[in-house]
Amino acid sequence: MCRDTENQFSAASGGCSDATIADVRGLVIRFGDFTAVDGLTFEVRRGEIFGFLGPNGAGKTTTMRAITTIQRPTSGTVLIDGHDASSDYIEARKRIGIAQQHISLDKDLTVRQNIRHRAILHKIPRSELDSRIDSAAHLLGLEDYMDRTVGSLSGGWKRRAAIVCAIVHEPELLLLDEPTAGLDTRSRHILWDLVRDLNARGTTIFLTTHYIEEAESLCDRVAIIDHGRMVAIGTVDELRDMIGGVAVDSNPDGRTETRYFRGMDDARAYASSLGDAYVSIRRTTLEDVFLELTGEGRGRFE
Repeated sequence: MCRDTENQFSAASGGCSDATIADVRGLVIRFGDFTAVDGLTFEVRRGEIFGFLGPNGAGKTTTMRAITTIQRPTSGTVLIDGHDASSDYIEARKRIGIAQQHISLDKDLTVRQNIRHRAILHKIPRSELDSRIDSAAHLLGLEDYMDRTVGSLSGGWKRRAAIVCAIVHEPELLLLDEPTAGLDTRSRHILWDLVRDLNARGTTIFLTTHYIEEAESLCDRVAIIDHGRMVAIGTVDELRDMIGGVAVDSNPDGRTETRYFRGMDDARAYASSLGDAYVSIRRTTLEDVFLELTGEGRGRFE
């Protein structure tokens, strides 16, 4: 991963082009009078796992559609490895793989047939088809399932098959849209390990999820959007520091109240002042940040 390269980037410059795989600048997308995306600017750096969070209706899917060349911006630009996603979309698409939340595999075909179909669509030479398919399947441990129909697989194995279809052409940027939605806890953690492995092999990951702990566990950096606008972007620790790294939960009148503090000494002093009230002191989570910055929180910053 790219966790040790943070000092190579300048907030003022927005990063340098050779270190950026996706560059979104001033992105605006309107549908009639409704503005779905309102001036988003951010970059996705090569080699990182980038989390993209927001409440329902915040503009996440519309932004992803622009990055994957499906949605034309009303204004602004999206560059994929320097190629404009609107005017040079063929070159941009060559560098992108996407595994959607709603799995779009043919359930009556085998896993191998589905992967082969995607490989042909990406114009992989026939002389390379079998080796590329076998290599991609091996990465996600699908060897024993290749000749089974997709409809016979569990949700977790279907998700693996969808990701193999998305990486068979060896994209530089893999977009995962709610990759663990509907999976049980064990399958979710297995998929997390697979995502880490893909990233360690050099694939940049763009991840949207409703599981905040998923972003907290996997992502090098996280962007939070609300009502089509960027409200925060940074590492998980940087985002925690925006509201305070220590949280104090108390239950006055039977309801939970949370206050956030910069340091443990201030948090302990406040907790002591509450007397006999039930108190819990803990580290601030990304979920706390998300709720506070999207207007759904119940806390106070100190």
